[in-house]
Amino acid sequence: MSYQPLPLPDRVQLSSDDSLKQVQAFRDYMRRRHSVREFSDAPVDAAVIQACIEAAGTAPSGANQQPWHFVAIADPTMKARIREAAEEEERAFYAGGGGDEWLAALEPVGTGPEKPHLTIAPWLIVVFAQRYGMQEGQRHKHYYVPESVGIACGMLIAAIHHAGLVTLEHTPNPMKFLNALCNRPENEKPVMILPVGLPASDATVPAAAKRKKPLDQIMSVF
Repeated sequence: MSYQPLPLPDRVQLSSDDSLKQVQAFRDYMRRRHSVREFSDAPVDAAVIQACIEAAGTAPSGANQQPWHFVAIADPTMKARIREAAEEEERAFYAGGGGDEWLAALEPVGTGPEKPHLTIAPWLIVVFAQRYGMQEGQRHKHYYVPESVGIACGMLIAAIHHAGLVTLEHTPNPMKFLNALCNRPENEKPVMILPVGLPASDATVPAAAKRKKPLDQIMSVF
């Protein structure tokens, strides 16, 4: 495909005042986003999940190769199989496989090997990164895959929050078992499981999660 410039199809420019108001409102709304481990089993319409994934699919990517695939799972049997396999990996991790430093870093977050959210949440979204592409049996290189998939995941999490739902960024290690369970090819690497739904009525968050770095620690201006 050769380069063909198109006129900018959408313009969203705002006045300086409106720009500040809009981004401050977005910032304040995103401050209300929380990673949640206690989910309600109340159903969520598949159309909502589809729209969230469509939003993630608009993310920029290296050479516009869009090296991602999202598997949305509501089937209880499949969720149970994922939970069983994930907890097997997690038990090995918390038994010492993760190393003392990593386990100490997780202690204030209150995580452990049991992952009931994987079966209670009405949906799981498994994110796969396409390490390389396949076209007509030929392998071709993808560029900036971790960066591209990371951006798409961020947009997916924002979309889930925008839909009034909660999620949790779950990364059992290793995750190779997800390829077989989700029927995904060898060129794809699972990077994240996102349970998605409404929070349980008694949902909590760790106090440590509310401590965010101040602006002067995350921003420099020249």
